[in-house]
Amino acid sequence: MKISAFLVEDNEKIRDNLIPALADLGAAHVLATAETQDGAIAWLAHHKGEWDLAVVDFFLKQGNGLGVVRWCNGRGPNQRVVVLTNYPTQATRIACKQAGADRVFDKSTELEEFFEYCLTRCVHE
Repeated sequence: MKISAFLVEDNEKIRDNLIPALADLGAAHVLATAETQDGAIAWLAHHKGEWDLAVVDFFLKQGNGLGVVRWCNGRGPNQRVVVLTNYPTQATRIACKQAGADRVFDKSTELEEFFEYCLTRCVHE
């Protein structure tokens, strides 16, 4: 069973690569995307309970991923939020975890771990 994902990413090229990569793995179906904090929160507010995984970039065209992650803190017990970023400093990782992210992945070096997380989430939860 595929998980339903919501992708918050402002880089079109990255979005265009992540969506089919998740589908090819058989791990996730991307329901929708957003490029801004406000756009992401608006979508999430109108689709509560309809997604399994929110994949959030740290830097966005407007606002930031931390605002999106914080907004998700009232999510259901089976919904997960991960941050996928090009800026994975220790301070960023700590801030994301404190905001409520389940995991933080580096886009440059941890994509395999990210995809494995998606597959594991699909199989075990």
